[in-house]
Amino acid sequence: MRAVHRTHGTGPAAVPALRGVSLTVRPGELVAVMGPSGSGKSSLLALAGGLDRPTSGEVHVEGQSLHTLDRNGLARLRRRRIGYIFQHLNLIGSLTAVENVALPLELDGTGVRRARRLALDALTEVGMSELGDRFPDQLSGGQQQRVAIARALVGERRLVLADEPTGALDSQTGEAVLRLLRRRVDAGAAGVLVTHEARHAGWADRVVFLRDGVAVDSTAPLAGVEALLSGSGR
Repeated sequence: MRAVHRTHGTGPAAVPALRGVSLTVRPGELVAVMGPSGSGKSSLLALAGGLDRPTSGEVHVEGQSLHTLDRNGLARLRRRRIGYIFQHLNLIGSLTAVENVALPLELDGTGVRRARRLALDALTEVGMSELGDRFPDQLSGGQQQRVAIARALVGERRLVLADEPTGALDSQTGEAVLRLLRRRVDAGAAGVLVTHEARHAGWADRVVFLRDGVAVDSTAPLAGVEALLSGSGR
């Protein structure tokens, strides 16, 4: 991201979500994003994942400027390269868990059998292999969250964006999910983790704290988080 601004609305009703944010996340790096509600965290993820366009500034993924891509190009990039763990999950109710995970692969041309095998592997990673034939309304909130995480990790995702991925999980399962995210990043993906928990930010290599749409960078995840939250890092 280079000097990204995102403003919702126009004129007197305009509300700035991000103001001049520049952020680089390299392969093999996990960046945690923290800040109070309304600080721009979700807007940052939406722009990084090509789900929204900036009012001004540039967003690049693997050297590709998202500004140059049309709607189909953005959809193709998201299917192939970006894994997004949504805060509200966005599972498709008419599909089983394994079908939800396999869908992005199938849309990108992967054969049904191979897509299903890869989906089952991803569900196994999050401890859901035995519930692959269940529909979302047959799963608990935590189980649905793990299906959403498996969907984000399946295939060759080079950028993983996680919006409060442990929100509906108990502490033990949440730690396991962060371990999976860390493992994917250590294997070469770039990762962005939005979290309210300082201990979860401790899994990151770097912390970015957002306040009123402006980013403050910390290079020390543990001590830095506490300083930023207390206000001494501003």
